Amino acid sequence: MCGITGFIQWRGDLTQHSQLLVKMTETLENRGPDAAGTWISGPCAFGHRRLSVIDPENGAQPMIARHDDKVYAIVYNGELYNAPELKIELKQRGHHFLTECDTEVLLQAYIEWGPDCTEKLNGIFAFAVWDSLRDQLFLARDRLGVKPLFYSQVDDVFVFGSEPKALLQHPKVKPNVGPEGLAEIFIIGPARTPGQGIYKDIFELRPGHAMIYSRNGIRKYAYWELTSYEHTDNVDETAARVRELLQDTLERQLVSDVPVCSLLSGGLDSSALTALAVDYYNRTGQGQVDTYSVDYVDNDKHFKSHTFQPGADGPWIKRMVDELKTNHHYVAFDTPELVAALDNALYSRDLPGMTDVDSSLYLFCQEIKKNATVAISGEAADEIFGGYPWFHREEMLSSGTFPWAVAPKMRSELLSQEIREWIRPLEYLGDRYSDAVAEVPKLDGETGKQAQMRVMSYLNITRFMPTLLDRKDRMSMGVGLEVRVPYCDHRLVQYVFNIPWEIKTVGNREKGILRKALEGILPDDVLYRKKSPYPKTHNPAYLNAVRTQMLNILDDSSSPILPLIDAAKIREIAASPESSSNLPWFGQLMSGPQLFAYLSQVNLWLRKYNVSIG
Repeated sequence: MCGITGFIQWRGDLTQHSQLLVKMTETLENRGPDAAGTWISGPCAFGHRRLSVIDPENGAQPMIARHDDKVYAIVYNGELYNAPELKIELKQRGHHFLTECDTEVLLQAYIEWGPDCTEKLNGIFAFAVWDSLRDQLFLARDRLGVKPLFYSQVDDVFVFGSEPKALLQHPKVKPNVGPEGLAEIFIIGPARTPGQGIYKDIFELRPGHAMIYSRNGIRKYAYWELTSYEHTDNVDETAARVRELLQDTLERQLVSDVPVCSLLSGGLDSSALTALAVDYYNRTGQGQVDTYSVDYVDNDKHFKSHTFQPGADGPWIKRMVDELKTNHHYVAFDTPELVAALDNALYSRDLPGMTDVDSSLYLFCQEIKKNATVAISGEAADEIFGGYPWFHREEMLSSGTFPWAVAPKMRSELLSQEIREWIRPLEYLGDRYSDAVAEVPKLDGETGKQAQMRVMSYLNITRFMPTLLDRKDRMSMGVGLEVRVPYCDHRLVQYVFNIPWEIKTVGNREKGILRKALEGILPDDVLYRKKSPYPKTHNPAYLNAVRTQMLNILDDSSSPILPLIDAAKIREIAASPESSSNLPWFGQLMSGPQLFAYLSQVNLWLRKYNVSIG
């Protein structure tokens, strides 16, 4: 994986801005620690940081090609899992290749098919192509939004990059935040509305979208969207198809010229991918699979079972390691490390995020990076197959809002009256929810439970899943580790989206069809264990640390967050043992401790990014 950035300026000599381009590119060094490159020609300036995965000796970027006396240049972040098939097709059409890397395949695909090349791609990607034939910049992002891409147009300059930090280096792009951005932070966050870049002049190219920037301005369009159609396969046929798609996807994603490992929590999703990887390695003679798990010092002493986290993962990890004979690495962090890493998590995301859920992943990826460059993760299976509690509880299904945003009224009350009146947080949340529901592709004649579950599935895939994919990308690429997510293969997502709810929950179990598809691949006790989410710390020392941190912020009159919040309300929460420790407000994992940490991150973000409000 890599980091990409650049800008288009139709007037002036861009060679005078070569150092600016270098500065923008350097902000993405963690995404690509292996090499750097810049390219300026005419109105186009491209920068690239490279993490070498395929053909490390070649594939430097920006990559340039000439065809019929025209110049094409690309900067690309991602992996094409169907590159071998595309390469064969392009050779048959007369294209010649100098490398084994998928960057060249993608560039030649653009030369052959132009913007329509996106329809040919299977992978995770964000890329930009300068096209001198059409005198335009073309940008595209993968169908599910695994790889990030932000852009800004200010006056006569168009700027883009993998992360906001690259854009903010350009003098035209300012860290200004208006009412919508604040509403995103305080009532939607740590999720984000698709397309929102929080800063006034920064936007995100939505998943499955492409963009053309020319002298005529910006044209955006969707090249892929979820579609609804009647599912005609029976239960056995559906399970067989899910298994076939998952196996094909994983085997494509195990291709690499550098070490690949698997993240193993002992749960259904990661255990399935690890078992399939072990089988593939055995069949291809590639040796033992390395696996990694994360936990926290003394977490077993403080763990308390609850609805969202019914059991600890430790015994199940050992169960799968013994079963699959992997080379397993147990990684554990103590509370001080977790708290200290909150700042790095913020800088990696450029925004307040999922606090210790982010910082633990950052530290986890940092440890993995010592021995591997690519990891396989079970991310997104719950959104796609319906694993979360809110798929199965009527009060959450019919809540009339995003079911992971479980405390909007409490969150709005944390704001100062002035800010609350300015941004209208509850109204903003309601509008974004209505927008999301209005997008759902309806199926003629579908009513009742199945129609309700289609809406819930769509919301999870397009609104909740991007939050976790963003987290996974930013924390892993923050330390130069590439994480692949097989459950996000668009063929699998599209197929499962249309499986009727009674088949998805076959056996009267959450993710029942996935469990059925994996029969014979996993031991029955693992196959049918109750879902448990990504582990978080239960150590009261973490609560004490982040609560103290927040109280210190409230005591510091120079804290930039103070005009935005109701300090008395937050002190009241901090003084209540029950509210401090158990105040669910986002998803499954974020309660009292995470609230203090999130507000602390907001304060740090306002200060370090020199954010102006207005």
